[in-house]
Amino acid sequence: MNAEPNDASANFAHAVAALVGRPVGSGKASVAPDPVNQPMIRHWAAAFEDTNPVYTDPEFAAGTRFGGIVAPPLMLQTWTMATPMITGIAERGGAPVPSEGTSPMTVFDEAGFVGTLASNSEFEIMRYLRIGETISATTIIESVSEQKKTRIGPGHFVTWVTTYVDDSGETVGIQRFRILKFKPEGVPS
Repeated sequence: MNAEPNDASANFAHAVAALVGRPVGSGKASVAPDPVNQPMIRHWAAAFEDTNPVYTDPEFAAGTRFGGIVAPPLMLQTWTMATPMITGIAERGGAPVPSEGTSPMTVFDEAGFVGTLASNSEFEIMRYLRIGETISATTIIESVSEQKKTRIGPGHFVTWVTTYVDDSGETVGIQRFRILKFKPEGVPS
């Protein structure tokens, strides 16, 4: 048996293990380009046909336990999303913004796990956001599964955790996002 595939497998396993705890992106917090605001809340509520007046009716919201307008909890991720750049999106592999440095996912791509499939997303909301707050987020890789055999090809589930904080650094929510990095069936190893 040739030693090279074992060395490559061991190197890959080591590189994957080193990803856990590593930041995604630059490692710096993503700061919301805009504070929580009524127009974005209104558009979100309209897009999802969410007629809860605590999101859009100041008079109604003032009489609730919130004492004013609050943002729908699942808007949490929305506040820290950068404005997408359309020019050059194909050259960036479909990424809406330019990346800073090498992506941690490069480890998978170089080993032939070039397919990416979003698996699931889970939110833990600590509290509702209020108009005027500026939200920041940091993201780290939480875990990488052992190789799994799937219908679309062998792969690894990668989970990252984003922690969202307010202006004072208080955690307002946590998101776990999981993807499958896989070798598409029929693609040589």
